[in-house]
Order: sequence, then C-alpha cells, then structure tokens
Amino acid sequence: MSRGAVRVLRLGAVPYAEALRVQERCVAAARAARGPAALAGPGASVVLSEPAQPVYTWGLRGAPGAAVAAALRARGAALVAARRGGHITFHGPGQLLAFPVLDLRRRRLPLRAYVAGLEALVLRLCRRLGLGTARALPPPFTGVWMGDSKLCAIGVHCGNYITSHGLALNCCTDLTWFDHIVPCGLEGKGVTSLSHELGQHVAVSHVLEPFLDSFQEVFDCTLVSSESPGD
Repeated sequence: MSRGAVRVLRLGAVPYAEALRVQERCVAAARAARGPAALAGPGASVVLSEPAQPVYTWGLRGAPGAAVAAALRARGAALVAARRGGHITFHGPGQLLAFPVLDLRRRRLPLRAYVAGLEALVLRLCRRLGLGTARALPPPFTGVWMGDSKLCAIGVHCGNYITSHGLALNCCTDLTWFDHIVPCGLEGKGVTSLSHELGQHVAVSHVLEPFLDSFQEVFDCTLVSSESPGD
C-alpha cells in the first residue's frame, strides 16, 4: 500500500542558500500537516537542486579552522554551516542535491532505516545507469561508493521525526574541489562521479527521472510535481 503523496520541487541550478530556504518552508509545511487539517494534502516533499556556485558545508562536526576557511574562500567558494550530520564536504555545479522532508513517525521508519533507504535508492539509480558494482558500506560509513571512492554523500537532520537535508550525488562535478578538504572527514578515501565511472558526460538533468523512479519505489509513495511547498 502506498504511503501517500510526496511533492517534488525541482529548483534547477540555484544557490545552495536558496535550496535551504525552500527546504525550511517544506519542513514548516510538514509540521503543519500534523495539525487538524492534516488530511487536506501531502506534508511530505523532496527538494531537488543543483548548486549554482561552489560551496563547502559542514555539519555538527568538522568545521574548518580559520586558515583553511580563508584558503577555501580565496578559491572562490562560499562556506556554510549546515544543520545536518557529518563533516565538511563540497557542493557545486554538476551535483544533484536531494533534500527529502518526510515524517518518519507517520511512516513508522527508524532514522537508520531511513538513511539505508537513501542509500538503497541511489543504488537502484546506479543499477539503472549500468553501475552494478556501486555499494553501500556498513556503519559507521554512509553513502554510496565505487570501490574506495564515494559517489554519493549522505548527511541528514531529523527534528521531531521530520527529516531535512539528505544526499549529494556527483554527476559531472569538478572533483578537484574535493582536493582541498578531507571529504566527510574520511582520511584515505577518494571521491568519484557518475561521469567518471561511466566514461561519459552525465548531467544532473539526465538522472532526475531515474532518481525519482527509484525514490518512489524505495519510499513507496506517489510523486506529485509542485511549485511550492504549500501546494
């Protein structure tokens, strides 16, 4: 049985800060959906975007020191502290950001199972694209990997059972931006992209439909296109 409708907001290439603003409006809508009018419409959303400019973000741990921060800014990147788990990572053009806003209590889904679901949907996407060797690693590692290189990073926040943030999938990302940090705080691990693994240019637009197909299958929902979190 389907677990209800999920709004899909496709922002296209926008500043990272704009994706965060839309996400917060979705979180507010999800909270409102718990009230007396909860049956009036779906409270769940997934915000899809491609960062328009390079930005380094970090979660509860791993904030860069002053010297490192200055060096990153000098390279033309913005720096943003995000309310999510995980260490510093990079977001930029050629990367798909997906921020699902789901009520885990309503879905009876533990947080760890939700993170595993995010990994499962990216693995399904990879199989659809011909990357059958993509894998998820056991905890404490998260994300989707090709060998020892991370293809998709996952960092989530869950407040009062409502999720935010989510995953970053490297499609045709300039991977040299990762050279200036220890991505996700993992020493000795690499970073890769769909384009690198498939040997051809894979734009974010090329993966949106198979990504959404995988999302719908894993989270057992019906996807509804939307222009606003409150639709």
